[in-house]
Amino acid sequence: MTRIKICGITNKADAVAAADLGVDMLGFIFYPKSPRYVDPATAEDIVNALPDDVVKVGVFVDEKEKRVVQIAQDVQLDTLQFHGAETPEYCASFKEGYRVIKAFRLRDKSDLVAVNGYDVDYYLLDTYEIGSCGGTGKVFDWKMLKDFEFLKPVILSGGLNSSNVGKAIAEVAPYGVDVASGVEKSPGKKDIELMRKFVAEVRKA
Repeated sequence: MTRIKICGITNKADAVAAADLGVDMLGFIFYPKSPRYVDPATAEDIVNALPDDVVKVGVFVDEKEKRVVQIAQDVQLDTLQFHGAETPEYCASFKEGYRVIKAFRLRDKSDLVAVNGYDVDYYLLDTYEIGSCGGTGKVFDWKMLKDFEFLKPVILSGGLNSSNVGKAIAEVAPYGVDVASGVEKSPGKKDIELMRKFVAEVRKA
């Protein structure tokens, strides 16, 4: 069954609603420039309201290692997602204590060359946009993934919503799908009905 990750959680009501819908992973963005940024104290309060079986993912962009570890401990994160220019060595340094996701923003097939050089738990594939570290709400060409052999499970991101996620799963067959803007009223504010539709379409696919 395809795993579902809803990213950019900023409040308890959205988090609890997502958990009630059976979402597998929730993402908390600790990158201050993101419109979906959540401060660690708020994230800790949200996490305390969630069931144990929901995976709590902290999203970081080129953050200092000590800061990542401090936030991960305070918030009780299970998984760390790195969305910047982090090196394979940087990402691997967290693997003893956490599962690690490395995000890659794809323009064309040449961007896939670096992916398998990362010894992490999951690869997250997102859309490239100049000046953005993710959360663009735009789809990339999934055909570029055809016949490429990934060494780790893939989480597909970038412009997914209830109307295209079924097609995405059929074409890419990812381990998981990641959504933020596709289930929102505004950045960081989720729409319960859109989340419900998204989950239903993934389960159907």
